[in-house]
Amino acid sequence: MLSFCFALALLPSCSSTKSKASRAKKIIIEDFDRFYDKFHKDRVFQLSRLKFPLQGHSETGKKWTKANWNIMKVRIYDVDKSQYKVECKKTDKSFFQLVWIENAGFNSECRFELIDNKWYLVYALAIDI
Repeated sequence: MLSFCFALALLPSCSSTKSKASRAKKIIIEDFDRFYDKFHKDRVFQLSRLKFPLQGHSETGKKWTKANWNIMKVRIYDVDKSQYKVECKKTDKSFFQLVWIENAGFNSECRFELIDNKWYLVYALAIDI
């Protein structure tokens, strides 16, 4: 009887240990909004979150490299909408943004993707005719 009571006393601690272990394995997915804010404020962070070779190209038609990358400083939410048209679409695993000037031959497209639970810029296209 004593061994039975001892075994019952151990059960709660075993399940507690098991639940702690399963919590430790919980996958943490980076919050997009925090990432996006930091991406536009911190040059070093931004460069670390570009997936080179970056898809798309610069205004001159050249492939993006670290050497010719123009640091992005303005978030899509802060673009002057009286001068530019903007469009964006967010899903759980991607964020697309488009900025253009109507009938002017200028547009800029970017696509961010969630890769290994962190956000990266994977595509940037700049056109200025």
